[in-house]
Amino acid sequence: MDKYKNGERIVVLGAGESGVGAAVLAREKGFNVFISDAGKIKIKYKDVLLHHEIAYEEQGHSYERILDAQEVIKSPGIPDHVPVIHKILNRGIPIISEIEFASRFTRAPKVCITGTNGKTTTTLLTGHILNKAGMDVAIVGNVGESFAWQVAKKDAEIWVIELSSFQLDWMFDFKAEIAVIMNITPDHLDRYDYQFEKYAESKFRITQNQTVDDHLIYCMDDEVVQKRVLNKSLKAKKYPFSIYEVPKANGAYLSDPIKKNSKKNIGITDNQIIININSDIIAMTLEGLALQGRHNVYNSMAASIASRCLDIRKSVIKESLLDFQNIEHRLEFVARIHGIDFINDSKATNINSTWYALESMNTPVVWIAGGIDKGNDYSQLTEMVRSKVKAIVCLGIDNKGIINAFKDDVESIVETRSAHMAVQAAYHLAEKDDIVLLSPACASFDLFSNFEERGNRFKEAVRSL
Repeated sequence: MDKYKNGERIVVLGAGESGVGAAVLAREKGFNVFISDAGKIKIKYKDVLLHHEIAYEEQGHSYERILDAQEVIKSPGIPDHVPVIHKILNRGIPIISEIEFASRFTRAPKVCITGTNGKTTTTLLTGHILNKAGMDVAIVGNVGESFAWQVAKKDAEIWVIELSSFQLDWMFDFKAEIAVIMNITPDHLDRYDYQFEKYAESKFRITQNQTVDDHLIYCMDDEVVQKRVLNKSLKAKKYPFSIYEVPKANGAYLSDPIKKNSKKNIGITDNQIIININSDIIAMTLEGLALQGRHNVYNSMAASIASRCLDIRKSVIKESLLDFQNIEHRLEFVARIHGIDFINDSKATNINSTWYALESMNTPVVWIAGGIDKGNDYSQLTEMVRSKVKAIVCLGIDNKGIINAFKDDVESIVETRSAHMAVQAAYHLAEKDDIVLLSPACASFDLFSNFEERGNRFKEAVRSL
């Protein structure tokens, strides 16, 4: 926190939520800050920069000014291989993330949650539990406002931070007092030279600098995570969670574990989540959880363990698991029209997330999928599609991957290029008691600005039926 003198030159690359938040914090702490964006800056962020009297540029970089910095804060959306990054590194100027910078100005403990899937729900559920316990909690990072922006406004009693791999990159001294790793499956490989190992190692940066006084919560059912936990020299106390096994010591499990690799739903009425921390047990029936489905059992386990590590009362945790409301665009029920349920899972931008969505469906599915393929291996969905899906509606510009993968597995595959067309097609393919599921397994940027816009367009189209 006392590392810098007032007036030190800080350059922030990228003027989105993360970059502007870092710039505001830097300005508040007395730095000489300049923000540079290769694209156009949104009006709402320009207004913030003007209000705080922060110098900025857009639609290009002034290298002379950037290379005069004593430190550069890089926004997570900027790839590592762009020319401006190479020039900064060649000049020997340190580059850090917004998360790293913000952490220098708070002493509050941090619950940090990462994983390919489930991290947003787990982050919000953890925050919900801590808030219900009466703590002054701030939920930041990859969900909501940036960490830096919130630190600039006021310190919190505790931070709950969702961390993507891009945010974990360029963090060096940052430490998570409680680290949660949900799972690691292929995603964003274009940012990691198409090497899964690099992506996985990026996720495990969440464990760096942890000591014996810290906590690591992880899914032992994920082979990639389990292997790394076993092979790394990790000092933190470990809390595995599983639906297949009972951990030897602290952790979470099912009272009636299911067989490994079973594709069956686990919503058995007499089955329970068991949270065991130092032989102090919490038991909660699966049917009582506000969040249903296999993936949400994992999310509930992880959030519960994190809360127990902070000594949150068991009654508060159980009550929170009962009344939590799921996030928008994640298995969000939209409407029931003529006996057909429409579900918005636009946030499912990779194969693993869509697998869990399909797994939780109990009636025939008309599946809306597609977008920008990030190197998807659709064969991972073959069994699930054969058993759950009656028809596929492609929503994207290039649908070859989906069509080639499933043309022999379903009777009908339809191509569309708008949410309205996709919903109309799905509606005509579905029958009473079927489910129309938007769970794209792809990024949205071919037809939409982000997954939120895709989900909102889907909901508008459903409501117009």
